[in-house]
Amino acid sequence: MPLSQKEIRQPTGDYVLIPRHSSETRRYVPMAFFSKDYIVSDSCIALPNASPYHFGVLTSAMHMAWMRQVCGRLKSDYRYSNNLVYNNFPWPEAPSPMQLERVAKAAQKILDVRAEFADSTLADLYDPDAMPKQLLDAHRALDAAVDLCYRPAAFKAELERLKFLFDLYRKYTEPLIRAAAKSTKTRSKVHQA
Repeated sequence: MPLSQKEIRQPTGDYVLIPRHSSETRRYVPMAFFSKDYIVSDSCIALPNASPYHFGVLTSAMHMAWMRQVCGRLKSDYRYSNNLVYNNFPWPEAPSPMQLERVAKAAQKILDVRAEFADSTLADLYDPDAMPKQLLDAHRALDAAVDLCYRPAAFKAELERLKFLFDLYRKYTEPLIRAAAKSTKTRSKVHQA
């Protein structure tokens, strides 16, 4: 295939970088913002034009619960996939401007705390045995802000999050399934005529 026809994956602007593989022992998959000057390796996924809100939801306990449930595995480690995990993730239905701002501010706090540990890699910061308390606290604040985008009551456990997310996924996909079934019936009648 000529080079001009190959898929170009490098974003033209800033993006959130999501590693395809991450240790199963991590509470949060370490994601980060990068500028277009950094080349996206095939071991990562780039989310172009992402805002702090997007980054916040993706690095929240809600998204991590979804990811742990639907992702593939490499041995026992997480294998993040844009097709299985990201494309099927049920984002909050209609967050208010205030909720969007709270998530964005909480996400920025995570980035600010990470900057305080400039000599540490993301792998170091997200080591479950050595995660700095300030970073864990920032993630917990973000989790609370993201939870409020889904419902007013906090989630008490991951199983509760998963039930909520799968119910929301069903709500989002049922109209598509009905439309596809209706389309199949219509095509079947046309072929019979």
